[in-house]
Amino acid sequence: MKRPFMVLCFLVSGLAWFPQIEKAQAVCPVCTVVVAGGLGLSEKLGVDDFISALWIGGLTLSITAWCWNYLKKRGKLNSLSGIATFLIVYASTFFSLWEFKYLNVPLNTLWGIDKIVFGIAVGTFLFWAGSLIHATLKKKNGGKVYFPFQKVVFPFSMLIIGSLLYYFSCKCF
Repeated sequence: MKRPFMVLCFLVSGLAWFPQIEKAQAVCPVCTVVVAGGLGLSEKLGVDDFISALWIGGLTLSITAWCWNYLKKRGKLNSLSGIATFLIVYASTFFSLWEFKYLNVPLNTLWGIDKIVFGIAVGTFLFWAGSLIHATLKKKNGGKVYFPFQKVVFPFSMLIIGSLLYYFSCKCF
């Protein structure tokens, strides 16, 4: 009975934002839902939890940045609201994973750390590093990108590289 109530609360809270969507964003709600659905499918396909968690970390940071852009457009982004947004988004992610029993699973660790927690941390860092590479290159080029979709390619590439490095390192050992 508890799970249907949580799903209902999630849907209602999502619908509250729907009238406020003005135009498509780089990280649109549909894209977010598709990626989240893909992560659910990855478990069915046997993808390692660490690799899935890398993408959850990137997705979570992307959602956080989306919220920051929303607050910035309305002139309400400051250091306190930025930190609060980060904490709320990540806390809700971890709470959801904990509630659905994905965290603290025995033998699902990497170097003694829960694979999902560690993967989310690494994925967040990789996504941030990819965004930083994009921003640095754009600044060096006088505020212009070197190629179309550069803003998407670098964070996405960092997550792919992280996934491949983990996959091949585990396959070799």
